[in-house]
Amino acid sequence: MATGRRQARRTALFLLYQWDLTGQPLATLYAGVPDDFAAGLAEAVSARAAELDGRITASAEGWTADRLGTLERNILRVGIHELEEESVPPEVAINEAVVLAKRYASDDAARLVNGILARVAREEEAREEEHRDDDLTEEARA
Repeated sequence: MATGRRQARRTALFLLYQWDLTGQPLATLYAGVPDDFAAGLAEAVSARAAELDGRITASAEGWTADRLGTLERNILRVGIHELEEESVPPEVAINEAVVLAKRYASDDAARLVNGILARVAREEEAREEEHRDDDLTEEARA
């Protein structure tokens, strides 16, 4: 079944929300056949949940991932995953996460999601710049 990416992210979020609350395997939570993008995103995010939670905690001043609501935590997991994987431009990853937070959580949650993902995006950009500088240094030595 083909759907748009926004709808597929929503489906992935709902699957992750159920998975996070129940602890059941993702495959048992599918009602019908999910979109390939949604299923792949949910599987990738759930496989990295602990790592993504660490990144949330490191980027959220004064908050740990487990103190966030289940919905907000999973929106952030999806957003950080997309930022780190560079599957979409950073602006798209952040905007899509903020839209999900506004629609299914609250304006306060949307601001929180925006702030945390903006910080992660800046960190990713700095990391990439550092790698580029390292590559240039290596090339100059050769």
